[in-house]
Amino acid sequence: MSKALKLYEEEPWYSEGLSFQCTECGQCCTGSPGYVWINEEEIALLAKHFKITTEKFIHTYVRQVDKRFSLKEHSENYDCIFLKDNKCSVYQLRPIQCRTFPWWPRHLKSKKDWEEAANYCEGINKNAPTVPYETIKEQLVIQEKSRQVNSTQ
Repeated sequence: MSKALKLYEEEPWYSEGLSFQCTECGQCCTGSPGYVWINEEEIALLAKHFKITTEKFIHTYVRQVDKRFSLKEHSENYDCIFLKDNKCSVYQLRPIQCRTFPWWPRHLKSKKDWEEAANYCEGINKNAPTVPYETIKEQLVIQEKSRQVNSTQ
């Protein structure tokens, strides 16, 4: 069993759920350099959306990191290539990594880690609706499956 899933076998500190609602503010799409992993299926969907070939999509929007693919960033500020006017221009088709934010293991290790994530994510706040534990757990499983697929590409 993976480390990420093992962390959530026992009842976690957030078993009552957590307050979150995406405001589409774009804060998770900018900041320090990093990787937004994208798989072949997601590439194909986005290429179709832009009405271009997958090859053209990869050339224009993707960089290869070892055997994996990541979305490009703007070199001057590290914004995601799809961040336009502080909004994700492909929100409905964004990669799994983006769709499962903020339900990443590093944000869920402790209440302190969750509160640190709230410093740059305005959607994490006490006035937001409570996301049930089962939904959070589902998001973790989706991430884990995606990680396994991406690591074999």
